[in-house]
Amino acid sequence: MTRRPSPRPLLGAFGVAALGDLLSLLADFGPGHTVFKPLLMPLLAAYAAVRGGPRLLIAALLFGWGGDTFLLFDADLAFLAGMGSFAAGHVCYLVLFKRYGDTARYAGKGGGSPRARGAGLVAVYALALAVTVVLLWPDLPADMRGPVAGYSLLLTAMAFGATTLGLTAAAGGALFLLSDTLIATGVAEWPQLPRPDFAIMLTYIAAQFLLTKGVLGATGEHPEAEPAAVTSGSAPAPR
Repeated sequence: MTRRPSPRPLLGAFGVAALGDLLSLLADFGPGHTVFKPLLMPLLAAYAAVRGGPRLLIAALLFGWGGDTFLLFDADLAFLAGMGSFAAGHVCYLVLFKRYGDTARYAGKGGGSPRARGAGLVAVYALALAVTVVLLWPDLPADMRGPVAGYSLLLTAMAFGATTLGLTAAAGGALFLLSDTLIATGVAEWPQLPRPDFAIMLTYIAAQFLLTKGVLGATGEHPEAEPAAVTSGSAPAPR
C-alpha cells in the first residue's frame, strides 16, 4: 500500500501564506497580497486532499480560490464573477452538510430539545439575513442589489448548514458570513473599520480553515464513505 504523504508541510505552507498575506495587508504592501492571496486556498485544498478529504471539499476550496483571484481585480464584472465562484463553493459545502451533518446530535448538546435549538438557530440566521439585506439595500448600486441579495441568502444557508457538523464548522460558517458582510458594507460605501481588508481576510482565512477542519472531522477522513456509514459510527473517530 502506498503511504500517504504527511499533511503537515502543506498546513505549514498554508500558515506561512496566511501570515504573509495578513502582514502584507497591514503593511499596505500590495504586491505581497497579490502573491500570497492566490496561494491560500490551493494549499488548504492540497492539505485536505492529503488528509483524505471529500472531493466536494476540495471543490469548495478551489471555488474559493477562484473567488479570491477574481476579487484581486477592481472591476464590477470581476466582483460578480468572484461572487459566483464563492456561491458555487457554498453549494458544495451545503451538499457536504446535507450528506454528513447530524443536526439532532449537535442541537442536543448543551441542554434543551433538539427541535427548539434548531428553530432558534434558524431564527438567528434568518434575522441576520433580513437585517443585513434591509440595511444594505438602499446603499447598494442598483445593478448589485439582486446578486448581493441572492448571494446573501445562499451564504446564510451555508452558515446555518455548517452548524450540523459541530462547533468548529459552525464557527467557520459564522466567520464566513461576517467576512462577506464586511465586503458588502464596503460595496455599499458604509464607514469602514481601520484596515477593513485585513479584517476581511483574517475572518475569511479562519472561516475556510475551520470549515475544512469541521468537514474532515465529520467525514472521518474517508472521502468516499457512504453517509450511512458515517452516521452509524463505523467510520474512524475524527481527530
